[in-house]
Amino acid sequence: MTNWAPLMIDGSELERADLLSAVIDALGEAFLALRAGQAQTAPRTLLQSGPEPSAQLLVSPATWEQRGVAGLKITTLTPGNPSRGLPLIHGIVALIDLETGRVVALLDGAALTAVRTGAVAGLATRLCSPPEAGDLAIIGAGVQARALLRAMAAVRPIRSVRLHSRTRAGAEVFAGWIRERLGTDVCVAVCDDAQTAVRDAEIICTATSTAGDMPLVKAEWVTSGAHLNVIGGSHEDAVEVAPALLAKAFLTVEQQAAALEDAGEIRSALADGLIDSSHLHDLAALLDGEAAPAPGQTTLFRGVGMAIEDTAAASALYDALRAGG
Repeated sequence: MTNWAPLMIDGSELERADLLSAVIDALGEAFLALRAGQAQTAPRTLLQSGPEPSAQLLVSPATWEQRGVAGLKITTLTPGNPSRGLPLIHGIVALIDLETGRVVALLDGAALTAVRTGAVAGLATRLCSPPEAGDLAIIGAGVQARALLRAMAAVRPIRSVRLHSRTRAGAEVFAGWIRERLGTDVCVAVCDDAQTAVRDAEIICTATSTAGDMPLVKAEWVTSGAHLNVIGGSHEDAVEVAPALLAKAFLTVEQQAAALEDAGEIRSALADGLIDSSHLHDLAALLDGEAAPAPGQTTLFRGVGMAIEDTAAASALYDALRAGG
């Protein structure tokens, strides 16, 4: 029997800035493949255990026939971990060669989740925001907020970043990390409230773990023509931005069915009659030119995460790392 072992890819490799553009490009290809029937993605299987707030075990499979790969992600989300000094999310992604059935790579699941979630927001920002947009606001200061910052810097010329988080101390640490990463030419400011952070921002990213239905960003705070990436919330009814904002924005989602299932803002806006399902544009429709925002229109991407994103990101990273030795 031939001995072999899958390539082990840890978080430090996954977060390399020089690989991020390849991930963003691969996500675009995967969404087009999904629409063309050359990829398959299944709903997440969710098991819960323990007292409230309960721990979650999530299993997410997908295949990308066009690339000849499949992916399987196993993730745990344990609400009590931060108080133990442990990450909220743990997991692993197996990348599988469809021709042989071999597991060719094992990737850190938590790190890959952050990378691909930032990257899909980067793809939406590339498709929706003006090329010169560079004034960024981020609500949140955790792992996902950092991934969003990396992705925004990969697709737009970031000039300034305004931050707001639940604790100022966390936002200050994040601000220092941004200054080290982007340099002194980028103005970084910590704001005491979300309104100050988002005021006049050209790009707004929300990445919180809110479980509530009270919006963290109100519609009247957002300047006309801004682009928003909304990717946080801890369950399908959580709301980060006011549903009223969706009524006047060009809305894009990974896939309409997934957004209707898991996006709190969209579910709320539909229930209130502010929008209907025809307002939701899949990323694939933007990629192939079927849909586009009007010039100067406010745009909003609501991401919920799909298994095909993990597979596409893992494939892109695996190929890039192998090519680089």
